[in-house]
Amino acid sequence: MTKAGRLGVGIVGAGKVGPVIGAALAGAGHALTGITAGADAERVEAILPGLPVLDVLEILRRSELVIVAVPREELPGLVSGLAEVGAWQAGQLVLHTDASYGTGVLAPAVARGVIPLAVHPAIAFTGTSVDLRQLANAYAAVTAPPAVLPIAQALAVELGCEPVVIGEDDRAAYAEAIAISTEFSRSIVRQAADLLRGAGVPHPGSYLSALVHSTIDHALTEAGSAGAGPVVEPLDG
Repeated sequence: MTKAGRLGVGIVGAGKVGPVIGAALAGAGHALTGITAGADAERVEAILPGLPVLDVLEILRRSELVIVAVPREELPGLVSGLAEVGAWQAGQLVLHTDASYGTGVLAPAVARGVIPLAVHPAIAFTGTSVDLRQLANAYAAVTAPPAVLPIAQALAVELGCEPVVIGEDDRAAYAEAIAISTEFSRSIVRQAADLLRGAGVPHPGSYLSALVHSTIDHALTEAGSAGAGPVVEPLDG
């Protein structure tokens, strides 16, 4: 995508993901048209100052690219509901950010003529400007029909990410991997911290920090070396 191809971008979803995606695309030169209302207006204002808060129908009416960043359980119903009222526009780019779905979930919108894109940045969003720095060092899973896959890849790059193509049929396995790496990690750290707290260790999170980070770094190095020859185990101590 070139500077001549800037888009009017609307954001549906004002949780931790949508505002950050909007800020990243605005930083790449796109024009934001508005965002839907959210529970934490102050946080959204901090990352997207002055952006109009609009209802979803007005967002779709104004936007060439619609970012749909809503909870997983809400996504199918939102897409089909907007299709039923004729809100989607033919030729409009629609990008959702959920790990679990490819572009199939956008089928009701595709039937109305939209161009479907699925881009999942692989970071743990906080909903703050910290995420913009995380995006610059992250990968993003992209899924789209072959003819428009370059658009999804280009948008991932504009977010700051390195795009990795994930097939439609592989999204479930991809989502499972993401869930394991996030939910399981949080659960293990919480369990370890509770045990340390019970053993009388003050500030168990701080106590575990260096250990957990170094262990994860070793594990990531080993994962990256898989298939590339024998892995040298790190020395204890």
